[in-house]
Amino acid sequence: MDAQKEGPWAPYRPSPGAPWDLRRVAHLHRRAGFAATRAEIERDLREGPEASLDRVLAGQAQEAGARSDLEEMAARIGDAAVESRDPARLKAWWVFRMLASPDALGERLALLWHNHFATSNRKVDDLAAMRRQVDLFRRLARAPFGDLLNAAVRDPALLVWLDAPANRKGHPNENLGRELMELFTLGIGPFTEADVKEAARALTGWTVREGEFLENAPAYDDGEKTILGQRGRWTGADLVRILLDHRATARRLAGRLCETFLGEKAVEHGAVDELAEGLRTHGLDVGRGVATILRSRAFFAASNLGNRIVGPVEFVVGAVRSLGCFDPMPSPLLLAEWCARIGQDLLYPPNVGGWPGGRAWLSSRGMIARANFAAALACGRDVGLDGPPTMLRDVAPGRLVADLAARCLGRDPGDAWRSTVVEAARAGAASDADAARRAAALVLSCPEAQLG
Repeated sequence: MDAQKEGPWAPYRPSPGAPWDLRRVAHLHRRAGFAATRAEIERDLREGPEASLDRVLAGQAQEAGARSDLEEMAARIGDAAVESRDPARLKAWWVFRMLASPDALGERLALLWHNHFATSNRKVDDLAAMRRQVDLFRRLARAPFGDLLNAAVRDPALLVWLDAPANRKGHPNENLGRELMELFTLGIGPFTEADVKEAARALTGWTVREGEFLENAPAYDDGEKTILGQRGRWTGADLVRILLDHRATARRLAGRLCETFLGEKAVEHGAVDELAEGLRTHGLDVGRGVATILRSRAFFAASNLGNRIVGPVEFVVGAVRSLGCFDPMPSPLLLAEWCARIGQDLLYPPNVGGWPGGRAWLSSRGMIARANFAAALACGRDVGLDGPPTMLRDVAPGRLVADLAARCLGRDPGDAWRSTVVEAARAGAASDADAARRAAALVLSCPEAQLG
């Protein structure tokens, strides 16, 4: 993970073949956040990659819409959502944070961990517990993975989701042990069914009482267990330590980070192995791993630009940010509903494996929903606005399309592309204003905008 003179993880330096340009600035914000406003893009173009990356990693990249009273306001919204017992309001609480926080990277990482330790309120049925879990992911988003893993596997929502309270001496329930190995640490391959059974014994007694994690000593199986070839009277804490020390955990963590920030199979196996070794050397420090990726040649390579399919939450929040819709802000409640319609229902991942992502995001139903959202946002209807976003008012479609291409695609696709969009927007439009709204919807829903 330490920067090599050559290789994918060497630091990016602008060059004639890989200049610090509009496309790379937009790429940084779309991968490490939720897109950027025109002013944020121009700021980073002017200040260069080092200052821009420092700002992203420090959690200060989002300026437009960022609220100085974020924590106070988010706490009030979260408290009211939990009290109401309405899951839709808690989803809105998170969407509000994504729009109003300066730390877009922190929210993206929290979303990553929500998918990694995929827990659904469908079974937990406890909004207070789900809110604490999301806060946990945000608080430890950049921490050493051991800190995050130890907290996550003791999290009441996760324990309920994986039936941990039913796991006791003489009646082992294997759900938590299996997912701890297969999904949270090692991945498929390095362990056997016998390891799963022994891991379940080590985890006996881990339960939830009055909403809090509890180690129930009478339910613990204190006999000897053999896990991954190591024999001892292992406890749940011992099991987590054994898994964190295993090389496969660093490999899986490196793969997760590469998949999130680089896309599917964007780098060779050797590069993932190199990142994994760096993570092992530095205590599985997630923040360091993320910084290595975002500062790297691999991240800014031409082959890595516009090759990752944008997820539904990224698409919805990114469109709002790209159009600068902050005053007033669209309804987070309605935005969360749009995320669900497009295929990502926050707090309700489809199963323990989370959302599959990648090409699975581009189902016919999902693409229709994306186009419908783009049209709704451009008109200001069904998103809680009184009218179109300010930037779509009193502007000629031709100039608007060029501006939107810069904001949403990070590039100008060319005269032919712009002419096609403008002609399509004008066809049947009642006025220039109507054509501008139609043009915005076409840009937001075009194939190029689904890749980031």
